[in-house]
Amino acid sequence: MSIFRNKLVLGMSAVGTVAGCGALLKDYMQGARFERKDVRADGKVVIVTGSNTGIGKETVMGLAGRGAHVYMACRDMDKCEEARKDIVLETKNPNVYCRECDLSSLQSVRKFVKQFKTEQNRLDILINNAGVMRCPRSLTAEGIELQLGVNHMGHFLLTNLLLDLLKLSAPSRIVVLSSIAHTRGKINAEDLNSTKKYDPAEAYEQSKLANVLFARELARRLEGTGVTVNALHPGVVDTELMRHMGLFNSWFSSFLIKPFVWPFLKSPISGAQTSLYAALDPSLEKVSGQYFSDCAPKDVAEQAKDDRLAKWLWAVSEKWTGTLTGTAAVS
Repeated sequence: MSIFRNKLVLGMSAVGTVAGCGALLKDYMQGARFERKDVRADGKVVIVTGSNTGIGKETVMGLAGRGAHVYMACRDMDKCEEARKDIVLETKNPNVYCRECDLSSLQSVRKFVKQFKTEQNRLDILINNAGVMRCPRSLTAEGIELQLGVNHMGHFLLTNLLLDLLKLSAPSRIVVLSSIAHTRGKINAEDLNSTKKYDPAEAYEQSKLANVLFARELARRLEGTGVTVNALHPGVVDTELMRHMGLFNSWFSSFLIKPFVWPFLKSPISGAQTSLYAALDPSLEKVSGQYFSDCAPKDVAEQAKDDRLAKWLWAVSEKWTGTLTGTAAVS
């Protein structure tokens, strides 16, 4: 019996050691933090898309905690209201608002902007945070492949419709959440809407590359206006965004694989740090057209530096979102 007890104690000790090492690794992998507690956002008006959960919710938490007036632009109003109550309770800032904005519907985007402009005459910070990842093929209300439609086209329209307020509020900032996945991305000019072939990972990577190209081209167009635009990689974060990845949503993976992956995933609050840095850090007031990760500048993939491609994507995005004509259709 004593032998069995000793083995059990040793086994539990080994498990505890492994768990302890995992916890230490987890802490290390959380990355840099936006440590500027002295930086306030009192009175600043901010929009954060997709902010009822994950990185977006923690971003709103950080902004509200610094005194900002934050509009949570979300698809699901029930979840948004639950998150808003949590944020107000935690930050004691009542100036946090839920507004419906479904980025898979350009009509919804237009409706959101119209309502926002009846409530506010300024916009200091726009954070394009919402996104979908590696989902089964589906289309937006206008017939755009969902990942390209939500991650890029919806935000393209939203940003362009809000540029007048951003310019009036200068110095102001636009923050675009991309991903390290952009480095594997390719803009398929022959089949941008993934009609001929659809691969969830390739479509996601294309949308994230589109984010970086959009940010760089918009920064060029906004030179001299006082409005800055920067893109970022938040890190590999344990959020609902991964719900369509087989590695994370099966019983087998949750039991045998995810424990080994878990130490390498950032928490949502850690994932929000670079967003807060890009939105608030005083040193970035005149920095535009850059890409950040872990609260520091990072180089982008070569294909993300293609200015000709960025201009082509801009022209297509204008056409598909009806930015110039007020209509929207895929052709």
